[in-house]
This record gives sequence, structure tokens and C-alpha cells, in this order.
Amino acid sequence: MPENYQSTNTPGRCSVCGESASKALLAEAKWYPYWDREDGACPACVQQNLLRTLLTKGDAALHEAIQTVWPLDAEAAFGVLPTRLRLHADPRFSGKGVTIALVDAGFYPHPDLVQPRNRIRAWADATHDPVSAFRFEPEDTPTWPDRDGTRDWQWHGTMTSTVAAGNGFLSHGLYSGLAHAAELVLIQVRDSGGHISSASIHRALDWILKCGPELGIRIVSLSVSGDPVSPLAGNTVDEAVAALVQAGVSVVAASGNDGQRTLLPPATAPRALTVGGIDDKNTFSHDEIALWHSNYGSASNEVPKPDLVAPSIWVAAPVLPNTSVAEEARDLFVRRKQRDPVANGRIADLKLITPHYQHVEGTSFAAPIVASCIACLLEANPALSPLLVRDVLKDTAHVIPGADRERQGAGAVAPGQAVARALAERHSRDASPKDSPRLSPEGITFSLHEHAASSVQVLGSWDDWRTPGIVATSVEPGYWRTLPVHLSAGRYTYKFLLDGQRWLDDPNNPRKAPDSLGGLNSAVVVPEDDHSRLSEDGGLLSIGTTQIRS
Repeated sequence: MPENYQSTNTPGRCSVCGESASKALLAEAKWYPYWDREDGACPACVQQNLLRTLLTKGDAALHEAIQTVWPLDAEAAFGVLPTRLRLHADPRFSGKGVTIALVDAGFYPHPDLVQPRNRIRAWADATHDPVSAFRFEPEDTPTWPDRDGTRDWQWHGTMTSTVAAGNGFLSHGLYSGLAHAAELVLIQVRDSGGHISSASIHRALDWILKCGPELGIRIVSLSVSGDPVSPLAGNTVDEAVAALVQAGVSVVAASGNDGQRTLLPPATAPRALTVGGIDDKNTFSHDEIALWHSNYGSASNEVPKPDLVAPSIWVAAPVLPNTSVAEEARDLFVRRKQRDPVANGRIADLKLITPHYQHVEGTSFAAPIVASCIACLLEANPALSPLLVRDVLKDTAHVIPGADRERQGAGAVAPGQAVARALAERHSRDASPKDSPRLSPEGITFSLHEHAASSVQVLGSWDDWRTPGIVATSVEPGYWRTLPVHLSAGRYTYKFLLDGQRWLDDPNNPRKAPDSLGGLNSAVVVPEDDHSRLSEDGGLLSIGTTQIRS
């Protein structure tokens, strides 16, 4: 990174991120055995520093360096990467101004959703007709029947909603979802007998169709399955999904977890974005990704499913507050600090990351990750229709090498690239944005969509990060592009510098490298052989793992 990248070190504030580091915040980190109360860094940044060690040097170096102060197996506790980091999310977008409806068994108003302000706009019960609903304002403390009953069935919806839109309040922002600023509508479909029926799911979707416009709902995430149907027969859930998409609402459904060629509604819906699972081995490297054992098959009119895949294991999600597990988790981390040898094994059994979070698995969590990605797309470009959202997500997904296309659909969701493509849709045909970086016979061109910047430069390792670097010009408002430049064959890292102050890795380039400061650089590989020329058929050239389309 360039020399002028500096951290903040103001008394009373975190020396890394610059946020307030009050005594109360520091005291809450008492379960970190390595915590130094005098070092001025907040708990989230201390965790981030450990993540950086894991990412840059690997598990072995992490264990060797900090085993004495973090005596846990990485797979059992700390080693779960934050979702936004592992998915190369664009940090400029958080689903602000977008409302997501989540349909699940039940919910709890978790602090990650209601603190420091309430983001739950409504709760509804679709297990009977008519649907009953409660609506809330940002300053309200949301409450609904049995909301604090700490029932086991509330766990699932609490986790799916926070995976999509939790702000990581109990981790000081570290374990947050992609859409951590989005508004939420929570719809319960589990009846008193413990059953989730297609009739309840249909009622929930029909209620969203009627009440969604008033609540501003643009996305529906379904981590439930209904009653079995014939693969060739229509069903009311599929029809309800189609009606919502026709009305401008994107619908996302989990494919299921059995690894079978079997789908249940709403995963059968042709108009739904059905999401299968991947195991990314708890890394941010595309090379490590493998398919998870999620369901697949064909929808009612021979539409292959899933459409996409997303992380379905090693996903950080909250422990349900006020339960026996939450109480045990707090006690375990106290005992762990006291070097109780039994505590570590039990923490591993419960898959705990911190006293407030654990890692979970299932396509129930892959679906809300995709829903949260859509919220970021709509924040970037509110004019996107559901069909265009589908195209953007599928066009920017990265294919998992060696995996059956029937089971992965278009491939693994790539939120950073998808946002860049969504921003591209704002621009005129004459200034149609290209992939970044892009090879052409004239050289390499970098481009960026950024409406808040007044100047953009590209600095990189090709000249030791010297300023002014490669200066980009505004092709039209919000779209920046450099002139083509020639680079010698080799591997380079680079970043955008906005207004001479703010650093940003290339959102449209999936090739990343740690910058040694807790962030990421973008990487580009210029091939040895005729790197400035396109292939003879005008097809694809590879820049690292990015494919550049001519």
C-alpha cells in the first residue's frame, strides 16, 4: 500500500478504525484472552487483525503465532470469516433504503436488527386467514405475540434475518450481513402444530403482494419449504412467486439440504432465484470452493435449478438470546479465559465464534445471502427489475471448476462484481462500461462506477505506488475510465484512490490480495505471450481469475 495510507490514533478512539472506544466497549472484550486494554484498538479491529493473519499467512502461521493467546482450533471458534469479507462485497453499499421480506418459521427481534435503531418495519403471522400483522417505526421497540418466548423454532428465522441484514451490533460491526442497513419485514409461517404448509407460504406471498408496496418491499427471501408436489404440476406457491416478480419484487428461495434431485415449493418456482450451497473452505479464495450437498433438479416447466449457489457452511449467525445456549455460551467463554480445558471442546460442539455468535450451515443461509446481495444492487441502482437483477447476478457469478453445472447453475454469487454491473446499468449506451481491468490491443483499461468522487486515480505496484498513478477521467457523471496503458508481463496489485483520500479495491475484479493493513488490493496478471492482443476469435483473455470479454 502507499505510504500515505495512515491509521487514526486519537485518544478515546480506536487506533485502527477511528471509532469511539469507550470503557464499556473495552470491558465487553473481557473474554478475549489476548486483549490489551492499553493498545487503543476496538474489539472488532483486534478480531480483524487475527483475520488478516489467517488470510495472509494461513492456518499454520496463525496457530504458531497466537496459539498461546487464542488456544482454540480455528475451525471450532475464531476461524469463521465475516460474510462481507469472504464474498468480496463492495463496502460502499449496505442495502440502505431497501426493504427485504423474510418468510420463515419464526423470529426474535435481535439486537443486530433493532439496535441502535429498529429496522423491523413489520411482523406478520401467515399461519391463518386473514394474516395478522404488527407495524413498527424506527424509534419503536418491536413486539409481537410470544416474541420473547425463546422457542426453538424462533432460532431459524432469527438467524436467516440477521445473516441477510444484521448489523453485527453484538460484534461491534464485524459479523454483519451484506445488507446491514436494509429495512425488514418478518413473516411467520410455522403453525402451532409445528408444520410449515404450502398454504401458509402462499398466504405470506399473497400478503406481500398486497401490502408490499406500502412497506416498500423489493425482495423476498424464503428459507422454508412447503408440501411435496408433482414436478410437472403447477402449484399455488409457484404462481404467487410469479405474481410478485411481475409486480417488481425479486424472490429468492433455498434449494434444500439433502443433495437430492428433489425440489419442494418455493424452490420449484421458475421465477424464483433458487439458491444452492457451496463450501468455500472458510477462505476468500475462489480456488478453494466446492459444491455443498444441496438439492437440485428442474422446476415445473423444466427450468433447471438452482440458479446460483452461495455459502451454506461456515456462516456466522447470532446465538438466540435468552436461551440456555446463550447462557452456556457466556459461561463457556469465561471458563475458557480461566483456562478450563473442558470449555474448548464444548465451544467446538456448539460451533461458537464468540459468546454471541456461532457458525451455521444450510441453504437456509445461502438464500438470505443472495437476498442481501440484491438489496445492495437495488441501493446501487433502484431502477433494476427482478429479471434484470437475475441477469446481473447470473452474468457476474463465477463458475466452480469441475463441478456439475446442473448443481451450480450459473455459479457462485459475486456481490462485488454484481454491484459494479448494477451501477453500469445507469449509463448511456455511448458510454457503456466495460469489465475492469480490460485487455485490448491498445493496452489495459481500468474503470470504476463512483458517483461520490470528484477525482479518481489508479495506483499500483507497477511503479511502487507512485502518485499520481494512472489518472481516470469522467466519461459521464459517475463513470470513470483510464486511457489504455501497456504493462510488462507480470502480476501487479492496485487500488483506486478517490479524491486523493479514500482507497478502494476494484469492485469489478474478483482477484484480490491482502494489503497488510486489514483490507484488500486488487490483482492483475499480464500474460507473458502477446499480452496486449485479444484471442483470434475475439473471445476471452484471462487476467488472473478475471475473464475479460471482448
